[in-house]
Amino acid sequence: MIRIVNMIPRSLSGETAQDAEPNIAVNPENPQQMVATAFTRDPFNGPMAPVFVSADGGLTWSLRSIVPGGPGTRDISVGFGTRGGSLYAGILNFSNTNLNVLRTSNPFAPTPMTKLVDRPDEDQPWVSAATVAGGPGAGQDRVFVGHNDFNAQPRTASVESSPNARTAPAPAGFTPKRLERRQTVGQDGPPVRTAVHPDGTVYAAFHRWSQVVASTTTFTDALMDIVVVRDDNWAQGNPGFSALNDLGDTQPGVRVAIDRFVHFTASVGPLGQERIGADLAVAVDPASSTNVWIAWCDRVGGSAGTDWTLHVRRSTDRGQTWSGDLRTAVNAKNPALAVNSDGTVGLLFQQLVGTGSAARWVTQLELTNNAWQGAPTSMMLHTALFSDPPRIGLPFLGDYIRLVTVDRDFYGVFSGSNHPDPANFPLGVTYQRNANWASHTLLNTDNASPVRTSIDPMFVRYSPE
Repeated sequence: MIRIVNMIPRSLSGETAQDAEPNIAVNPENPQQMVATAFTRDPFNGPMAPVFVSADGGLTWSLRSIVPGGPGTRDISVGFGTRGGSLYAGILNFSNTNLNVLRTSNPFAPTPMTKLVDRPDEDQPWVSAATVAGGPGAGQDRVFVGHNDFNAQPRTASVESSPNARTAPAPAGFTPKRLERRQTVGQDGPPVRTAVHPDGTVYAAFHRWSQVVASTTTFTDALMDIVVVRDDNWAQGNPGFSALNDLGDTQPGVRVAIDRFVHFTASVGPLGQERIGADLAVAVDPASSTNVWIAWCDRVGGSAGTDWTLHVRRSTDRGQTWSGDLRTAVNAKNPALAVNSDGTVGLLFQQLVGTGSAARWVTQLELTNNAWQGAPTSMMLHTALFSDPPRIGLPFLGDYIRLVTVDRDFYGVFSGSNHPDPANFPLGVTYQRNANWASHTLLNTDNASPVRTSIDPMFVRYSPE
């Protein structure tokens, strides 16, 4: 069973924003409860930014303006503890761009989230959380926020971690762990992704920028390594994340791929109106922390190339050695990985298909239980002309989407054109906002006045038969 829902509520049918860079968290104790985020502003332009909430398994969504620093956010990601129902968020505050780490015991209430960390000069926070099941620390929420910390230049890849985030007073034990141990060209790439296993194993992945090939105000051509680090005790040690050493240079952090060319675009959109350069995902098998997966994008053709290629690899020995490419996709971005309780791997990604004015963004979910050795189960969730709507700034679709699992089910979010055409949703879709599907027209709150096409966050849930 698959379900796709446009998350914009009917009461916001008139909105036309680029609601990009979506994120999602599902409460493992009660999967009916979900919280999602995007670049969505408070509809009343108030002092708090909103999150999307659903209490019915994603059938319907509404807004709760509980995030400090509104009326919007910059980057934002969320995660639930395994037990207890507390939600954690990492954001770049809209009012001052500071990194904030936040928590709430009830994201469905109107009470603002509590600020635990407030620090400038950060980028792209990414939240993972788990609750200790037994033994020392049982019941404590261990929270990990990957971030690119410019306070630590030139080795910027970092993880903010707390051993007891649910109940401890601010800053709740949050301290930065430096992941990068090698020299860089002044910084690492923006994405730092984390994956947590219930046995206390924590993986993190990042882009190590090793050489600048060319740079202007609109792009940077660089060589990067894809690096994975691991900690075997909830990242409680100091410095932490020191369990993996590279077999080549013996430094902490295994280089899954070395000297990959990245065309990092900060203010231009070379791929279907979207910028490129910050694509990365990591996931661990909930049944065994020995199995870990990674996905990233790079330009295979180097400085002379025009592609942007997605790669997926896996390790079956806790990140020490890695396979070759198991899946590639050209002109793709925003890989998101998750593994369910059966060991099925889900890959959610967005790909520019076709050429010229007919090119389309296609969002796909692939499921494999044999590491792509046979044909995966492939589902086209959404497709739309890359030019509709015209971009009004960056990000367009965003630098990331997200896929998570609870037991056997996959839950994800992506952003895309809200043009109401059944052909754009081959597997069907539910719109909360008003639309005339016969005339392919969005409608305002009066259910009559036309509204232009824009970018909306979409929810997807896949439940195996």
